[in-house]
Amino acid sequence: MGAGASQEARRQERLLREQWEAARRQVRWSGAGGEGERRVLAQLLVLTARGWRLLVGRADLVLVGPGGVFVVRVDDRTKDGAPQEEGAAGLLAATKVAESAAASLGMSPVAVQPVMVLAGQSLDRGLGRIRLLGEQQVGPVLLAQPRRLRAESVRAIADHLERVLPGCEGLALEQGVVPDSGRQAPPDGLFDVDGLREAALEGARRAPIEQWMTFLHPDQVALVRRNWSGPARISGPAGTGKTVVALHRAAHLARRTTGRILYVTFANNLPRVQSTFLRTMAPAVADRVDFRSLHSWAQEFLQERGVPVRLNGDKAETAFSLAWKDHGRESRLAQIDPGPAYWREEIDYVIKGRGITRFEEYAVVVRKRRRAGLHRTQRQSVWELYEEYEARRRERGVHDFNDVLSLALDEVSKDRGGLPYAAVIVDEVQDLTLVGVRLLHALVGDALNGLLLVGDGQQTVYPGGFRLTDAGIDIRGDRGQVLRTNYRNSRQILDAALAVVADDAFEDIDGEPTPGRRDVDLTYHDGNVVRVAEPTVEAHDRELVGALKALPDGALADTALLCASKRALGHYQRLLARAEIPVCQLEQYDGHPVDAVKLGTYRRAKGLEFKNVLLPRYDAESAAGAPGTDTARERAELRRGQLFVAMTRARDLLWLGSVAAPPAR
Repeated sequence: MGAGASQEARRQERLLREQWEAARRQVRWSGAGGEGERRVLAQLLVLTARGWRLLVGRADLVLVGPGGVFVVRVDDRTKDGAPQEEGAAGLLAATKVAESAAASLGMSPVAVQPVMVLAGQSLDRGLGRIRLLGEQQVGPVLLAQPRRLRAESVRAIADHLERVLPGCEGLALEQGVVPDSGRQAPPDGLFDVDGLREAALEGARRAPIEQWMTFLHPDQVALVRRNWSGPARISGPAGTGKTVVALHRAAHLARRTTGRILYVTFANNLPRVQSTFLRTMAPAVADRVDFRSLHSWAQEFLQERGVPVRLNGDKAETAFSLAWKDHGRESRLAQIDPGPAYWREEIDYVIKGRGITRFEEYAVVVRKRRRAGLHRTQRQSVWELYEEYEARRRERGVHDFNDVLSLALDEVSKDRGGLPYAAVIVDEVQDLTLVGVRLLHALVGDALNGLLLVGDGQQTVYPGGFRLTDAGIDIRGDRGQVLRTNYRNSRQILDAALAVVADDAFEDIDGEPTPGRRDVDLTYHDGNVVRVAEPTVEAHDRELVGALKALPDGALADTALLCASKRALGHYQRLLARAEIPVCQLEQYDGHPVDAVKLGTYRRAKGLEFKNVLLPRYDAESAAGAPGTDTARERAELRRGQLFVAMTRARDLLWLGSVAAPPAR
């Protein structure tokens, strides 16, 4: 260490000692009756010389600083190293009051944290949502919190809380005993609420993409805290913050209930990411929220109940292939679509996905989002194919994914009293089957704040569909909320994405017919679209690698390269490896920042967003095969929906690459 650094270290140490002694002399707090309380208060006073604001109430302290808002209670009457029960209850009540006061500024409930300081002890652990700290830990722990608020936000929030919280008065280390550290004083004048919101939004945009994906816009705080009298639904176009609201809702409910919260999505990569996000947002309650993909949860649930599960996708696929060979390939179904994939989807999403077990029911069911009309004799052929598949599957003694959900639904229906969940939140609900939605509804029924369904029918990436009424779910009045402000996409990026699906009207799960191009309010205007068309794949790939290498330092961590198929994924993984560009597969991404390009399919990108999104040969799939039949048109519409999802993942840059052969002379 150089002489200059040593002198600075000694100066900072001397400054801290002076501040500590000054704080001890200054403490004259009516609530601080014991020596332990006075020692803790002196520590907190020292923080006010480091950008924190301290509010002193009758029994509690409120600290506002770069790390957030903390409601603090000091307990020097501990019993066996634990706080008095009434003290913990009082702290939670005070925290609830502070949350309500902060909510008027648009702050999420997770931004306000309760802390119990045990005088004369050394510890750092949790007690429910309360963080227990010893008096020697409180200062270092608070200073080590990740930065959430800028200086002007700290000031505005503290001023507001001092005005609205009963009996709270500001207390700071007296200026006469704080040596001049060379820091500029904050500017005079009240920092208005609108300015606070804009500052928070801008700060989130500058942060790594993982922090942006957990940013709750102040206008959505009331939605997180709302009480619903039964099942509720949040919908809205891409970029409107549905998943962020759902994450903050999970944290809010975990603080307000004693049971566990189940947060479910269809994709198996999202639970890892969302769990990481919640642990960062609200570590005190993260262990009370179970993030699971629907099928993995159902399998574990059945195993816990002693129900045998013999899931084997390969053997189930073999069973269908043999059934198609004997009962499909030469049937009237081949005249409608000669490929087996369409008819496997019919069984998976229409028959088994809806829990249909009788032909008469299938003969009259409305086949949502299926374009090929089937009359009764054609449906009879489908049913014969289904029955043959089921017979061959049972011969092999295996289950398919639909069987797992049906078994779980049967088991839940037998014994609802033993279920541990106070609430269930379903993200990307439009991608689930009807049986899956019935299963999740059965876990909590129509309980107060029990079931929240989040999603958007336009972002469906799988065949088939259903209406909520088919699942026995009644969404009434204000329990159905539609978000209409897009916080992610600029007009340029959104227009490019909407052009893909503009002619594809859709029916959402509430049964409402909706045009492909929907009006939204935009808050972001800096995103750009770059289109690259090259005559060969080689030239296209050179442009792609050049675009990645031209990104600023550190930008790869916020960048995704997305492909329509797994085959294309392999090509670009090899390309980036040769170019020595680091890659993180979306299948392995867990929500922690990593300095590598995220590589995955359009489907795997659902529920995520990135500052930069590159879509190589984005139009190759849509250009393949003219949609001359109803089934081909259905597949083309589904591909357009998947491309729309991929395009709307982009916030700052959308790179669209294509290979266009030069016109013939």
